[in-house]
Amino acid sequence: MAVPRLLEKENLIGALLAIFGHLVVSIALNLQKYCHIRLAGTKDPRAYFKTKTWWLGLFLLLLGELGVFASYAFAPLSLIVPLSAVSVIASAIIGIIFIKEKWKPKDFLRRYVLSFVGCGLAIVGTYLLVTFAPNSHEKMTGENITRHLVSWPFLLYMLVEIILFCLLLYFYKEKNVNNIVVILLLVALLGSMTVVTVKAVAGMLVLSIQGNLQLDYPIFYVMFVCMVATAIYQAAFLSQASQMYDSSLIASVGYILSTTIAITAGAVFYLDFIGEDALHICMFALGCLIAFLGVFLITRNRKKAIPFEPYISMDAMPGMQNMHDKGMVVQPDLKASFSYGALENNDNISEVYAPATLPVMQEEHSSRSAPGVPYRVLEHTKKE
Repeated sequence: MAVPRLLEKENLIGALLAIFGHLVVSIALNLQKYCHIRLAGTKDPRAYFKTKTWWLGLFLLLLGELGVFASYAFAPLSLIVPLSAVSVIASAIIGIIFIKEKWKPKDFLRRYVLSFVGCGLAIVGTYLLVTFAPNSHEKMTGENITRHLVSWPFLLYMLVEIILFCLLLYFYKEKNVNNIVVILLLVALLGSMTVVTVKAVAGMLVLSIQGNLQLDYPIFYVMFVCMVATAIYQAAFLSQASQMYDSSLIASVGYILSTTIAITAGAVFYLDFIGEDALHICMFALGCLIAFLGVFLITRNRKKAIPFEPYISMDAMPGMQNMHDKGMVVQPDLKASFSYGALENNDNISEVYAPATLPVMQEEHSSRSAPGVPYRVLEHTKKE
């Protein structure tokens, strides 16, 4: 039987920083979403800049991201990455407080019980992850990072990842394969390189602050450039995914894929599991599976919001032909609303606004009008 063990001091600091950072980020994102919902009816689209709530959310967001960034310098990558489940758990609970979602008795058993069960499973999985995570952690010096970078396991891993990334990108761009797994696999592959470089940059910065200067190593700037580049492209693919799929689906599938690939990258690059016995590795894997299941249950029954349509509804215009009956799309079909971090897509904007309609004005067409007018004009009688 695998015996739980106490984390080393640095690993414990890293885990606490990661949990604190994810909690603060969740609060910040829900605060900002709450602010945007409150100001949805204002004429000024930038009115949120004038509110203290939005700026408080921005400050907390930066504070939380700083905590997560610093956590990579103290603990193994395989321990820090799965702790992003804390963000999903917090968003599920805090979102109800800030967004003020209405509780419906008929939906309680169908939606909320599963969400609470998911939170419980995610907490249990997180406990197992922290308890049985790799306990060894080396200093992020320039020599150590360079040695890992040119090791043959990582070079082989990079070759496989580059080939897989190019294949996925080809199918996504050239073959228009817009499956969510394809897009989020691209995000996960980029994200694995992001966390590897973040750990290197954060570790070298912490050592430099402690007096062991590491900023004179060229590898620091190589890692910094890779960190920024992969983060930017990762955000771009996430933005494209959010336009086609619901944010709760992205949160669950993205967490599973990103965590799995990031742990693999950490095990290959930083050799996180070297010296670990099989029982502790199996318990760590079990914690990952339980956390995956919990996140899936949390996001499974989230309702989809009907996005606000700031354009003219052609069906609502009297006298216009209904082109939808022939399978022709007149309006863009948005499958997800923009989310500011909360898993609840309950902007409720559709309850306030309705698609604008325009009255049909009778027009006189001269004999020079081109035949085959792409719309039909009603014949108005004198009584009308």
